[in-house]
Amino acid sequence: MRRIAGAVLVAAFAVTGCEATTGTGGGDAGPEPQGKAGSALAAVDTLTVKGRAPKTGYSRERFGSAWADTDTNGCDTRDDILKRDLDSVRFTDGECRVGSGSLAPDPYSGKDIAFVRGRSQVDIDHLVALSDAWQKGAFQWEPGKRIALANDPLNLLAVGATPNRSKGDGDTATWLPPNKKYRCAYVAGQVAVKKKYGLWVTAAERDAMKKVLGGCPDEKLPTGGNSTAAPPRFHAR
Repeated sequence: MRRIAGAVLVAAFAVTGCEATTGTGGGDAGPEPQGKAGSALAAVDTLTVKGRAPKTGYSRERFGSAWADTDTNGCDTRDDILKRDLDSVRFTDGECRVGSGSLAPDPYSGKDIAFVRGRSQVDIDHLVALSDAWQKGAFQWEPGKRIALANDPLNLLAVGATPNRSKGDGDTATWLPPNKKYRCAYVAGQVAVKKKYGLWVTAAERDAMKKVLGGCPDEKLPTGGNSTAAPPRFHAR
């Protein structure tokens, strides 16, 4: 097994066993769950709640070139995440270009998936989709902050291609991983990214986050990742 990640990031994306789901339900909901200090549930209440802004002006290019080496370690961001998240990693050139490995298991489906470069069923997902981020504050940012978000390990996860592509730019209110055991960690990751970058949430998104995390109130808020400003040489023109 090969891992390149700090203990904080490993813990951030650990499977928690939570099986909460979203929905409004009926009847008396009872008291709203309260998270402890440092929990993802408590952090939800620190997020700004606003309506979704228009998608006008969004393009992937507004977040810089894909997989820019913003941490300047000599490897592109995609390979950094593959090295961090895959087991049995083999390289095709040096120790950057990942040629093969195993996602065991895929956090979104719970299944084991083989990674082979060029014909892979593994994607690198942005926990907070870039389009969603654009509509919830990123349209106002300087280019360096958008590039940082797109390449921040805190916002990235190696996952199965099939469930990832069903997600689109969905937020917690509209999409959750089919693997119910991973939902608490997934939502906690979204909360952490939105808090770190100052992105807002819709009321429906906030309520969905609380419903999921209410089933795992001790789920910790992930921390770490890169700076919220990419080096100037990566800034989009």
